[in-house]
Amino acid sequence: MSSRNERDTILSRAAAGQRLGRDELLELFSAPLFDLGWAANVVRRRHTTPGTATYIIDRNINYTNVCVYRCSFCAFYRTPSAPDAYVLSFEDIARKVAETVASGGTGILLQGGVHPDLRLDFYEGLLRFLKTTFPSVHLHAFSAPEILFVAKAEKRPIREVLQRLMEAGLDSIPGGGAEILEDDTRRRIRSQAKASTAEWLEVHREAHRLGLRTTATMMFGVGEPFEARVDHLLAVRGLQEETGGFTAFIPWTFQDQHTGLEGEVTKAGGYDYLRTLAISRLALDNVDHVQGSWVTQGPKLGQVSLFFGADDLGSIMLEENVVAAAGAHHRMLQGDMERLIRDAGLTPRQRRTLYEPL
Repeated sequence: MSSRNERDTILSRAAAGQRLGRDELLELFSAPLFDLGWAANVVRRRHTTPGTATYIIDRNINYTNVCVYRCSFCAFYRTPSAPDAYVLSFEDIARKVAETVASGGTGILLQGGVHPDLRLDFYEGLLRFLKTTFPSVHLHAFSAPEILFVAKAEKRPIREVLQRLMEAGLDSIPGGGAEILEDDTRRRIRSQAKASTAEWLEVHREAHRLGLRTTATMMFGVGEPFEARVDHLLAVRGLQEETGGFTAFIPWTFQDQHTGLEGEVTKAGGYDYLRTLAISRLALDNVDHVQGSWVTQGPKLGQVSLFFGADDLGSIMLEENVVAAAGAHHRMLQGDMERLIRDAGLTPRQRRTLYEPL
């Protein structure tokens, strides 16, 4: 472990805009928390408008809970024969979108499970239906594992699948399925089968090459070493250096209730969350936006995240099912979100999916 002076030097370099390497980022996991917050806040202010924090009104619509993969960290998936397995009809999805629009929403996040029987024509048909019915709603849809499964099932290149989805109305891709982009960890938590690190990155690389913006995420606290978190951050930074296609990075902590890992790993608490959030902001010097996770941490710690590198608090989330299935049930109204931001001494700004001001 390096000395306090050496860690201070690393933080000063990051605050000054210098790129940190793998060993330096690892050292920061032993840095004092408030020193990390100071440096991350300096970097955050350089990337985004000081004195403001953004949020969006949208809805997470899970069109199916059926999934061929049985990731040990997931409490949401069901087998095709499960009594509570479902696939929403287009009409049911449209009703949810209409409710979102009526509440001031500007977009939806649409993703499933990876259903073994759904093919490209289903996804194209759903996108066309929604874009025709709600032309102004941004369709942020289908994570890398969903797209990868369709490409393999259809025996088509990832690029072709993405092109067809874009022609049908896809506007951007969420960062789901990343978990930890380090394959030893992915094998242990059984997410390797749905997408390896290289495959997840390749879906986003192809999307960026086609001009499709995406987000990057990290779910941590599944018993991975700090080295795995740093490798994840460097993988995102490397692809962003190549393509520039990520709009934001969203880290959150694993929620363990009703999962195969419940009681098997030590969950990441608030201290670890803020520390990892701040290090993410310092590592990702080429990603403009970092989102705080009030959904997993609760509103108060979400508010504190605005001083540890986050410039955005995500969605008021009219609906969320995946994290809720694992025990996180925090909810917030628009007035609550704006009050939370104002109480932090910042000005709230509603945004659209690609961070355009509303």
